[in-house]
Amino acid sequence: MQLALIIAISVHILAATFWAGSTFASARMTGHGSEQLFVPQLLAAAFAIGAGGYLWHTLHEGSFGTAEQLLAAGAVAAILALVLQAAVIGGALRKLRKAGSDNPSVRSRVTVAQRGAAILLAIAAVTMAAARYA
Repeated sequence: MQLALIIAISVHILAATFWAGSTFASARMTGHGSEQLFVPQLLAAAFAIGAGGYLWHTLHEGSFGTAEQLLAAGAVAAILALVLQAAVIGGALRKLRKAGSDNPSVRSRVTVAQRGAAILLAIAAVTMAAARYA
């Protein structure tokens, strides 16, 4: 059990760090690089959310105190970030591939979505860190 928790925590932290870091960088670079980072970001998001779900089930099942409420708020923010990235950025990148050029309005959509996801992931990080001390 102890080893499984160590692995789950490590996967959760590493995947979430890559996901958030690449999102922050892409948002700062006006969406450039999103083409190469899109699939790795979605995979990292899946690993972070999956490991987080395992950790919730293992460590917090049955209670819903202040710490769990903060964790739930962070989880909702992270899931919203994933949905935003998958839907908006995925659709915009498909349009960019079809057009074969760099359409400024589509690139702007990628930038706004990455910035929105970055804000949501920052909220997730803050609430999850705060939950430790709640």
